[in-house]
Amino acid sequence: MVNLAMSPLKSTCLAALLACTAPALHATGDCASDAMLVFDGSGSMVEFGFDFQQVTRIAEARQAIARAMPQVAPYRRVGLLIYGPNTGDSCSGIDIRFGPRPDAAQPIIDAVEALSPGGLTPLANSVRSAAEVLDHRNRPGVVVVVTDGNETCGGRPCETAAVLAGEARDLTIHVIGFRAVVDFWTWNNPEQEADLRDDTVARCLADMSGGLYVKADTVEELVEALNATLGCPIYGRLYEPGIGLPG
Repeated sequence: MVNLAMSPLKSTCLAALLACTAPALHATGDCASDAMLVFDGSGSMVEFGFDFQQVTRIAEARQAIARAMPQVAPYRRVGLLIYGPNTGDSCSGIDIRFGPRPDAAQPIIDAVEALSPGGLTPLANSVRSAAEVLDHRNRPGVVVVVTDGNETCGGRPCETAAVLAGEARDLTIHVIGFRAVVDFWTWNNPEQEADLRDDTVARCLADMSGGLYVKADTVEELVEALNATLGCPIYGRLYEPGIGLPG
């Protein structure tokens, strides 16, 4: 079961936001808002850590994307930004693959499948870039960030979230911490260094925009998290605490 934490800004919308995304059902008008998937392609996605028998994050993320996106894409226009890999300095890899488009499942699956992770994590600048693609000052939009946890390029996700909240028409940012590990000693992550909570500093992107912060440690949990944040609410089949996300 994924661990969901929600900003009090939208506490009354819990049931609606976490409702079922089964593709056989008709989607509601909530999917009128375009979305950008901001996907972590940094070098940490291929790290094994201390357990060399553990599957890498990118291998499991590919499985989850392949399962979740066909359920989401028929009902919402989705675009893709991948951060990490680059041909210049380690923080320059912010790659806007495409803006929101209909039926984006296969292009997203193909891009993630072909991804060779590398580089660092320009998390704040990536979210800013995704918001610009969505024309956030003039149109409502949704950003869903899949990250393993740490800003490592000197960006300030909390400060970025505050700026976006002030200038956006209606922008919701959801953050999925996929096998996220908080490193309080990481370099070039000034906000984490100043905040010794157990949660990744990326969480404030969700907290300050009324979005969800979701912790996911398995393929199944990542699929559920993607459906909960990118999927379209279907009213009548509601999330119930302690039971888990609808499948």
